[in-house]
Amino acid sequence: MAVDEDFYELLGVSRQAGDDDIKRAYRKLARELHPDANPGDAAAEERFKLITVAYETLRDPERRRRYDAYGIDGLRGSGGADPFAGFTGGLGDLFEAFFGGSPFAGGSGGGRGGRRSGPPRGADAEVALSLEFEEAVFGADKEVTVRTPVACQACSATGAQPGTSATTCVQCAGAGEVRTVRQSILGQMVTARPCPRCGGQGQQITSPCETCRGEGRVTEARTFTVPVPAGVDTGNTLRLEGRGPAGPRGGAPGDLYVHLDVRSHPRFQRQGNDLVSELHVPFTVAALGAHLPFETLDGTEELVVPAGSQSGRVFKLRGLGVPHVESHRRGDVLVRLVVETPTNLSATQERLLRELAAERGEAVDPPDAGLLSKIRSAFK
Repeated sequence: MAVDEDFYELLGVSRQAGDDDIKRAYRKLARELHPDANPGDAAAEERFKLITVAYETLRDPERRRRYDAYGIDGLRGSGGADPFAGFTGGLGDLFEAFFGGSPFAGGSGGGRGGRRSGPPRGADAEVALSLEFEEAVFGADKEVTVRTPVACQACSATGAQPGTSATTCVQCAGAGEVRTVRQSILGQMVTARPCPRCGGQGQQITSPCETCRGEGRVTEARTFTVPVPAGVDTGNTLRLEGRGPAGPRGGAPGDLYVHLDVRSHPRFQRQGNDLVSELHVPFTVAALGAHLPFETLDGTEELVVPAGSQSGRVFKLRGLGVPHVESHRRGDVLVRLVVETPTNLSATQERLLRELAAERGEAVDPPDAGLLSKIRSAFK
């Protein structure tokens, strides 16, 4: 095989690229150019072989040193021997990483890894959990009930009738997979797939358990306690490891994912880790100032409203907001002041306000102006 392209350019990496960069580049190109992805495309097969040569060279420190110093000639042995004869390790790495086994039968990559037989892990499950606002802020232990596959007690999760046992699959001989060998430009290629007879488990049930019908599991309602940490919010998901459906015939259980939904609060809105609320006060309180009680989620706090406070002013109560889930450091409570204008004044209240307006030199409508304005509006 003649190679007249720079190995680094073939893989699309710089000459300073590290091992991980080279491996990532090779895997990406190998997926695109592999003969199985390009049946009948001789150009793709040739390109695939070239990038494999490049990868085999650059992943080996000594070969890479010689290539960097002398190019292709630095890889040739005495007598001009082909420096690429027998290269298969790179492809073995590729298939090991992507498919769990090597594509070569009897090559240097053969025998590494391979599919494990046995009962598969159970699937993951999901459940929704509704929380009160305070439970999300402070954390709580909540219970959820789900119907999920659990290990069959009658057969001890084996799937076999009590007194019997599973037998080795006659088709895959217990390997859990069957392999197909074909010839390619690179030699023998092996394609593995789960055994259709035993479903990849390597064993067969000749006398199925009557309770679980050979599954090794039955569906039951199970209740779990969910430790909800302080500071969670709607959209957060908690994972309960090993609390999901049991795998068939003794397989390990999957995980249970708990999706959280937090109910709203009548007085507080959450903004990140801060709690925002409003405090409505009469204009006299805003003008003259006051020390007012304010109810937080932790209890009653004294809120100092200075004289002359305007509507929209925000007061901060530090450390009384929502805890950060990771650090437990809490946000703040932000209180927005809303100054209310009095309505339905008594005669005495109106007189006092007019005296105040006169004292301050503020122009207001005369007493009957408001009534005349209402009458005019009624006839418009």
